[in-house]
Amino acid sequence: MKKILIIEDDTIMRENTAEILELAQYEVKTAPNGRIGSALAKEIKPDLIICDIMMPELDGYGVLHILSRDEKTASIPFIFLTAKAEKSEIRKGMELGADDYLTKPFDDIELLNAIESRLKKMEILKKEFSRDVKGLNNFLEEASGIQELNNLSKNKPLAKYKKKEVIFHVGDNPHYVYFINKGSVKTYKTHDDGKELITNVYHAGEFFGHVALFEQRVYADSALVMEESDIYKIPKEDFLALIYKNREVAQQFIKLLSNQVGEQEKQLLRLAYDTVRKRTADALLHLTKGTSNKNSTLRVTRDDLANMVGTATETVIRCLTEFKENELIEVSGREITILDQKGLAEIQ
Repeated sequence: MKKILIIEDDTIMRENTAEILELAQYEVKTAPNGRIGSALAKEIKPDLIICDIMMPELDGYGVLHILSRDEKTASIPFIFLTAKAEKSEIRKGMELGADDYLTKPFDDIELLNAIESRLKKMEILKKEFSRDVKGLNNFLEEASGIQELNNLSKNKPLAKYKKKEVIFHVGDNPHYVYFINKGSVKTYKTHDDGKELITNVYHAGEFFGHVALFEQRVYADSALVMEESDIYKIPKEDFLALIYKNREVAQQFIKLLSNQVGEQEKQLLRLAYDTVRKRTADALLHLTKGTSNKNSTLRVTRDDLANMVGTATETVIRCLTEFKENELIEVSGREITILDQKGLAEIQ
């Protein structure tokens, strides 16, 4: 049973609205003002909040502001109630992040339709999407339907890139968000002395290039194709329209990216504290993410591997020789086959 919180200072309005929702098989909680309502929302975490704007102690705008700053309540669908229908009131509520707006007086059907619509859209965005092109299309189609952004998925040109082809350079202005359908891409920085540091490696099912868009700046690193790749290019304007016009979609996209952020944080910790042997082993395991076989075969240059590890090429070669002697890997030219992933993961 879905739980709905009504925050309304008018006793008759509050009780009548609660009765309608209870008859519709919702579990209903009520609060007589914004201060009590915001506290109750944090306590019970309802599936949806209906909130009056003009209230004593704390108005509806204040309630929404407080709840939107708390990650535990920020994603709860929020419907404003008001006796005013001025466009300025509607615009202010929507800019603060309200999901819908009902003007008093409203009838039962109008209320129930608004609630059902918001709950249905929330359920859509709670879905888990597979990390492949099918999952990307499902996500974009669901999200586009929510805000009638039906052209978003149609504007995703598929680009085929050859190995060692540059996608963008440091200092370039971002025009796309990239999604890898097949292949792998490295992002890297080059020091003044010519040394290269790989900042990340992206595989099929991952986005890249989005940070520069969010921060409205040029690219801080370069992107180069590590193997022949198929990459979807989502136009900047469509991507930002999708993210900024619907906070639920933004939260879902952030969820999709959370694993990448976590990996980057782990990478920084590894560079700071792990031994070269462990960093080399972890780099090999990271590269296997783009393969499906138990014994993964990688084609990676020793220079690229050294740039991922943050050490000299000669040091990486010595580590690979040690791993080969311990039967953790096989080496044949540029190809490295992982024989024992568990053994590599246990290296300190």
